Amino acid sequence: MDPVLQNPAVAGVAAKYADPEYQDVHINLFSKSIVRPIPHVLPPGVSQTNFDRAIREWSNALGSENVFSGDNVKEYIDPYELNEDASTRRVPSGAVCPATLEQAQTVLKIANKYQIPLWTFSRGKNLGYGGPAPRLSGSVALDLHRMNRIIEVNEEYSYAVVEPGVTFTDLYDYCKEKGLRVWPSTPSLGWGSVVGNTVDRGTGFLPTANHWQNMAGLEILLADGDLVRTGQFGISNSAAAHTSKFTFGPSIEGLFLQSNLGIVTKMGIWLTPQPEAYLSCFFEVPKFDDIEALVNVFGTLRMNGVIPNTIFVSSVIEVLALIKKRVDIYDGPGPIPPHILEKAQQEYNLGYWNAKFGLFGPRGVITAQLEEIQRAVSKHAPTGTLRSELFSGKDGQLLDASNIPEPHGGVFVGVPTLWSLPMVKFRLPKDESKGISGHGDFSSIIPSNGKQVLDWVRQSKRISEKHGFDLFCDFFMHERHLIFVNFQAFDKTLVEHQVGIQALFAELYDEAKEKGFSNYRSHINHMDPVAELYDFNQHAYRRFVEKLKDTLDPNGILSPGKQGMWGRNYQQFRDISIPNGLDGRKAKL
Repeated sequence: MDPVLQNPAVAGVAAKYADPEYQDVHINLFSKSIVRPIPHVLPPGVSQTNFDRAIREWSNALGSENVFSGDNVKEYIDPYELNEDASTRRVPSGAVCPATLEQAQTVLKIANKYQIPLWTFSRGKNLGYGGPAPRLSGSVALDLHRMNRIIEVNEEYSYAVVEPGVTFTDLYDYCKEKGLRVWPSTPSLGWGSVVGNTVDRGTGFLPTANHWQNMAGLEILLADGDLVRTGQFGISNSAAAHTSKFTFGPSIEGLFLQSNLGIVTKMGIWLTPQPEAYLSCFFEVPKFDDIEALVNVFGTLRMNGVIPNTIFVSSVIEVLALIKKRVDIYDGPGPIPPHILEKAQQEYNLGYWNAKFGLFGPRGVITAQLEEIQRAVSKHAPTGTLRSELFSGKDGQLLDASNIPEPHGGVFVGVPTLWSLPMVKFRLPKDESKGISGHGDFSSIIPSNGKQVLDWVRQSKRISEKHGFDLFCDFFMHERHLIFVNFQAFDKTLVEHQVGIQALFAELYDEAKEKGFSNYRSHINHMDPVAELYDFNQHAYRRFVEKLKDTLDPNGILSPGKQGMWGRNYQQFRDISIPNGLDGRKAKL
């Protein structure tokens, strides 16, 4: 799983993916995204002499082919970064790629010796939120993609144990090749890390879709090189290591979600047992305001357990963006007119809001679930259309996910793809070579209340159109809340897009702050403002976490500024204002 191929787009950097499709897309993403040359920077407070010494020591420990600096950090920036001005750009000073736990411990020892901050990630595919770029410019990227062992997949208890470099595609392929009766969950893009997505509270579509709620037993490398395991994994040779989330005393797993307190080096995660049957379900409503009824009826069905896993809802524009660019739909001024959207809905048999979910398990149970769903939507969302198709294993066997065709299968049954990546091209011109695609996400946590969601989407539409963009969004329905993602595709080469996106997200932030809505994830540039929202008792939560930070990581080397947590050594870099356009204006808190 650790190919020593050379990336022709980035001299001297080893390939990140064995899969040729993934590697090609990766190369194109990073090699074609840069507008201005990447400046050479140093870690804050570190001299060139000491930085060079650290690079030599890391090279001796890891091999020079796995340590990068200078012009060879092109794969460690945000490929969708809006403002490439040297004074504000988030760029690393170098990168290190350990392959083993022992090498990672050596990396930390040298970082502590020279007090060089590290920015840790598994695969660097947190796109729309900063990718692999550091919150603190000058940090060294700690790239864990070479730590890529699948340590165990347990068929009896449906769990896996993996290192951070294992992708969703790696895990799926492993299970399929060995004929294991488990379905790993995957998000919409399969090239990301199972560990990275999970500890960033990512989601998929199976019954185990809330990945972070299905982790059991972590191994964490602390800043001083010490190693700790959580739960039953903390007992040597325990047969229960990954079957239970219970521990004896305080549970500490949550301290390492979206965290800079340690590095997750092994993770147990529960998988979905291979089912007998799967019911692929779609529900569409035709009008913008129908979102209220949709949220109310499906919010109830999620909360009472009739639908026990994630419901994914896309706006009509997002669905169209999977197959078309905006210029192919409408090339005039202002937002796409309603009559054009209505025509597209009719042509492609779409609702304004389009829900997709699945039911998994024994046929009899699925049949009963479907009957209750049909009754509920007929009564409470009568303008909608419910469609479903049942898939079962042949001759009484369990169901093979790879046999389920699109649009029913793929990521919705745990088969990883790059399914949603075409959406980022939505705002490119007809001649794609004359633009650079990018996207940003503003992802709010909102109660599953129809009126509140309708109000939010009305405000989102108003703000998007004010700044020259259409309402491009989706949301994921959980038991009592939903994650509403304002997704905006843009062309990096257009100044009006750069200004518009920053102003749009600044205004969304102000609107969310007024309503008391936080983000479940944020771009690195917005981490401090989002953290500032947690203001109870004069930001007691932040004080608590930073006390832990200063104790566990006294030199502050692990991902300073991640999720707005800096520690005492880097407090001066906290910035609780949010950029509002390229002219330097800020939205003040």
